[in-house]
Amino acid sequence: MRTLKCVSALLLLSFATLISTPAAEKEWLAYFGTYTGKKSKGIYVARFNPTTGKLSAPELAAEAVNPSFLAVHPKGKWLYAVNETDTFTGKKGGGVSGFEIDAKSGRLTPINQQSTAGGAPCHVSLDESGRVVLVANYGGGSVASYRVDKKGFLSSDVSFIQHQGSSMNGARQQAPHGHCIVTDPGNKFALACDLGLDKVLIYKLDAKKGTLTPNDPPFGRVTPGSGPRHMAFHPSGKFAWVINEMVCTVTSFSFDPKQGELKELQSISTLPADTKMIGAYNTAEIVTHPSGKFVYGSNRGHDTLAVYAVDKKQGTLSLVQHESTQGKTPRSFGIDPGGRWLLAANQSSDTVVVFAIDPATGKLKPTGQSIEVGSPVSVAFAPAR
Repeated sequence: MRTLKCVSALLLLSFATLISTPAAEKEWLAYFGTYTGKKSKGIYVARFNPTTGKLSAPELAAEAVNPSFLAVHPKGKWLYAVNETDTFTGKKGGGVSGFEIDAKSGRLTPINQQSTAGGAPCHVSLDESGRVVLVANYGGGSVASYRVDKKGFLSSDVSFIQHQGSSMNGARQQAPHGHCIVTDPGNKFALACDLGLDKVLIYKLDAKKGTLTPNDPPFGRVTPGSGPRHMAFHPSGKFAWVINEMVCTVTSFSFDPKQGELKELQSISTLPADTKMIGAYNTAEIVTHPSGKFVYGSNRGHDTLAVYAVDKKQGTLSLVQHESTQGKTPRSFGIDPGGRWLLAANQSSDTVVVFAIDPATGKLKPTGQSIEVGSPVSVAFAPAR
């Protein structure tokens, strides 16, 4: 009997080891948003192996006009893209499009489209429940929200909020420019970076109705002239980081998940200390590692990724590394759900490059893996079958 128990225990241990090893990991679909033109017709997809870090040759998943930024529904069934244009289906403003994902082939089937009312929508996200799609419009500076029904259909906008004001840089900040909108991990608030205002505007989110209403306090500030672009939260919801396009910095904030209040903790450069001609460079994306231990930001022109370690008690950042993206103009990048790989989208060199992530230090190491995608802008993952 003792022998039988030992054998059973060994079998259970072997099974547990099997399902926890990389060999048992399922593949992902990696989607790439693009600017359409000679080398791109829309959204592209490749199969991604989380064991080896390899990408298959990309295929056109769906034709679309400038589907620059993408977001996958929490259930993995649907994908949403902004159509970054000033006119859409004959009307002023850009568009937001919904697609059904074929988990086997990766192909996307159109569901429906809606106007974003503002021009040049450049960011889309979903709330934590998957019931609300949020869009930021760069042109004119505004945000909008949409309900998502049980079949993935987008309602017309249930909230549209026009930002007002300007900031100190007359060339870039003479008017509002909405650049991203995301929800906090508690799903009570939606926060929008406006490059033209040097503010992170804070809205209360009603996930059932899909509506946005101004919070009190209504915004957090960055240093004037910084140009806040994108932001990322710590998984705990206690901290958030904003990457500033115009001055190549990251601002660290504490976040009150009950009041929705941001308090600045730190500002740190995204460039090496000896970098000259700072005005020739600008930042783009910022992403928190799934573990919450690291934060990554991209530098366009300098063509590097900045890697930071997170102080888990203070929420501040310390520089770990600058790593070349092996291409030009890293507009955005994505970290796979397992946190082992980073895919950098080099817009001007038409490549997506794969890096391995050191789980202990957060450092990036080139894998030699890359694929060609025309003008890649963003990366999003969905489960493959």
